[in-house]
Amino acid sequence: MATRGTSPASLAVFAVISSVLIAFYVTGSGVPCPVVSLAVVTGLVSLLWWLRWRRDDRTDRRVCVLVLGDLGRSPRMQYHALSLSKHGYHVTFVGFLETNPREDVLREEKIKMEPITEVRGVRVGPKVFRYVTKVILQSLQLLHVLLKMETQSHILMQNPPGLPGIAVAWLVCVVRGSRFVIDWHNYGFTVMALSLGETPLVRLARWYEHVFGPLAAHHLCVSTAMKDDLQNNWGIRATTLYDRPASVFRETPLELQHELFFRLANTHPQFQSSRCEDEEEEEERTVFSVRDLTDDTVTLRAERPALLLSSTSWTEDEDFSVLLEALEEYEGFIKGGASLPSLVCVITGKGPQKDHYRKLIDSLHLEHVEICTPWLEAEDYPVLLGSADLGVCLHKSSSGLDLPMKVVDMFGCCLPVCAIHFNCLHELVKHEENGLIFRDSQELAGQLKSLLSEFPSSDGRLGAFRTNLQTSRGQNWDDHWDQNVLPLITAP
Repeated sequence: MATRGTSPASLAVFAVISSVLIAFYVTGSGVPCPVVSLAVVTGLVSLLWWLRWRRDDRTDRRVCVLVLGDLGRSPRMQYHALSLSKHGYHVTFVGFLETNPREDVLREEKIKMEPITEVRGVRVGPKVFRYVTKVILQSLQLLHVLLKMETQSHILMQNPPGLPGIAVAWLVCVVRGSRFVIDWHNYGFTVMALSLGETPLVRLARWYEHVFGPLAAHHLCVSTAMKDDLQNNWGIRATTLYDRPASVFRETPLELQHELFFRLANTHPQFQSSRCEDEEEEEERTVFSVRDLTDDTVTLRAERPALLLSSTSWTEDEDFSVLLEALEEYEGFIKGGASLPSLVCVITGKGPQKDHYRKLIDSLHLEHVEICTPWLEAEDYPVLLGSADLGVCLHKSSSGLDLPMKVVDMFGCCLPVCAIHFNCLHELVKHEENGLIFRDSQELAGQLKSLLSEFPSSDGRLGAFRTNLQTSRGQNWDDHWDQNVLPLITAP
């Protein structure tokens, strides 16, 4: 392989900056035409530089998996990396390392982590200027990381976030003769619109995805609805790769349930059992479970509360006030005389709106509903899912075209779900079969009342949903991936 010097990297950097300048010229930002012309020439020169680059005998067994986000909270891309490694590929996993990925990802010798940091850009001046500087700086960093690594046969990138990653990854693939694959989880511009509205920045992001998105060699997407939209409105032919739960997502044995409950009780009083004077000292108790220390057997307490679980990234596409209002109504049902269990509601995850909702939670005064918001380690999350009685999903797709991974994981644990409605949700949640779909807090409160009316009995609708999930397991991730993605990677 040719020696990597500064020239190709510099030319590639100029090419990305050229793309940004062209975007502002096209959108009427006032960038002079000579500057745009010079940028175009620079970009063309950089595209010719790939002739100076050579592949080696191992290039075809190397793949870069790229996320401009936290690798630990990118489960689908972790599964891609594991699947590639199982087929003998050496994977360079690039992204933010804010939280650790799964243990099997960290242990896999064929997966190499390549951390990058989120660039903030300048903090003064107009919002557009701050955003453009952030994009340029992130582009420079990403170019440096991608060009310093060995040549890869493919770059498999998650979108969103795709700005500036799509253009940078495509350029590197052109320069180095690699193939570019985009895995469409959603559209970046629709996610931006949730917080920014229909602003020039959002319109620019939409233009960017429309221009650079179709340049990839292959495309994956998460739903049939997204596949149709990509084809009809973007001219992109994509392969639908439905999310599937990893093998760690399964119903949790009682012993593991108790161990997790007991550990969580050390930091979260909602899991603690109030000790009675006549309570046996040979017992280890949580609010949900009892371990008999004489024979080490674990049982669930008959008078236990129901365990309600929801997970979130605490972003604008999930309105948790809907759940909080439903829990207040549920509290009213009990105070009104309804025979219902108390609730422990666990909301897991990290994100920008967590503090906002924690203040709302602290303002509630509920006697029969307790709420906690722990951050769980990657290995504890599936154990908690497999221990819960009911899941709630408040993900409301910004595009109406993606499906919530959290529900996929819940179904892997045979956990019935109440999920808020959006257009393509029926591809995953089958109303009255594996869960229920609601539209507002009042409807969710009624569903909680109906499903938990016979708790803890396994009879009734909640038990029927769980039975349906136990008997209707579909194709697992490995088989689904081998059928839909492996042929794209191995194609000549």
